[in-house]
Amino acid sequence: MCLIAFAWNAHPRWRLLLAGNRDEFHARPSAPLARWRDLPVAGGRDLEAGGTWLGVTDGGRCAVVTNVRDPRDPQHGVSRGLLATDYLAGPANAVDHAQALLARAADYRPFNLLTFDAHDAFYLGNRPAPRAQAVTPGVHGLSNADFNTPWPKTRALMQRLRAWMDAGGEDDFAPLFAALADESHPPDAALPDTGVGLDRERLLSAAFIRGEHYGTRASTVVALGRDGRHRIVERRFGPLGRFEGETGLAFGKPA
Repeated sequence: MCLIAFAWNAHPRWRLLLAGNRDEFHARPSAPLARWRDLPVAGGRDLEAGGTWLGVTDGGRCAVVTNVRDPRDPQHGVSRGLLATDYLAGPANAVDHAQALLARAADYRPFNLLTFDAHDAFYLGNRPAPRAQAVTPGVHGLSNADFNTPWPKTRALMQRLRAWMDAGGEDDFAPLFAALADESHPPDAALPDTGVGLDRERLLSAAFIRGEHYGTRASTVVALGRDGRHRIVERRFGPLGRFEGETGLAFGKPA
């Protein structure tokens, strides 16, 4: 993932409400949202490394991972997509997983990881050094920098998530997908300097990136219910933002 806003223990119905975009090269092969046959995971799947950028389980666990945008930092180590898969398919709760991962976080490519279970949520990262912190109730954001780094598109998505909640949003996720589809760009003075040059900072500054070779591949909303009933919806896109389909899954307790 490259852009995430989420509300943790801040909505009357949804324990977790998360909206995010996955930006990636269109040539990288991936499978759409589905229940996996080999692991108790539902999510999209990176067919190159075998992991996922965002996944959920019937038990109400969720994990989402982003890279860290720094061209000066070599991309060496274990695939970060396996971080989400290992948590979702493993036995440890979010607290125990966070404590264990700190000891080996440096072995992975630069990452930000969010983990959620029925009781706790954690942010974990390994740049500039391994660290973990519990997520407090409220609305938070994450992109390719650090937890709650105030990049313009991250702040904007957080604001639109708050507005949806304040308006009584519950089952209609259309406004959240509209926020994820926003192609507006902030002024140059508001852009971060991550070492990729101004032209690329401009390209990457929109929530939705419409590119021929690189762009937004998936927009996803996750809603984990306090009653044990959950939903995940994924919209997929090809080169130049071409719509390629939508998948929705209900999971958790039977209705």
